[in-house]
Amino acid sequence: MAGGLRTCGRYAWLVIPVSAESGSWRREPHPYLGGELVVVIDCSDLERAAEFWTGVLGYARDGVASGRYQTLLPADGQGAEILLQQVPEDKHGKNRVHLDLRTRDLDLELHRVVSLGARVLTQEPVREAGWQWHILADPDGNEFCVLQPPASHWTG
Repeated sequence: MAGGLRTCGRYAWLVIPVSAESGSWRREPHPYLGGELVVVIDCSDLERAAEFWTGVLGYARDGVASGRYQTLLPADGQGAEILLQQVPEDKHGKNRVHLDLRTRDLDLELHRVVSLGARVLTQEPVREAGWQWHILADPDGNEFCVLQPPASHWTG
């Protein structure tokens, strides 16, 4: 990964490679009004969760796991950090917060994430106001959605 300044709208951050051998790098965190945004995903198996989420999101591990934590960063330096947190308890009930993965091709993306280990929880796509999506679960049962917005979403 090459270093340099990355921008997204009015925000910018600096990506600084640390080691070409390890593939690790540092970058400025993704900002929000009060600091930095990190999305934490609980899991029972760090290795399995890291394999799944790096494959789904196109992220890369930021070095090796540290105890019960593994940081995942966008491979291109643009986006929020994902922190995998190994927890002893199993997941129970529905997530109150989840990830939405927006795509131009629902069927293609659905097949891709299922091939990486996701389970589809909906038999048919949910359809609402021109949007369609499936609800899935990662290997630990955490729900997320794969959505196809109406075509106008991508052009306007």
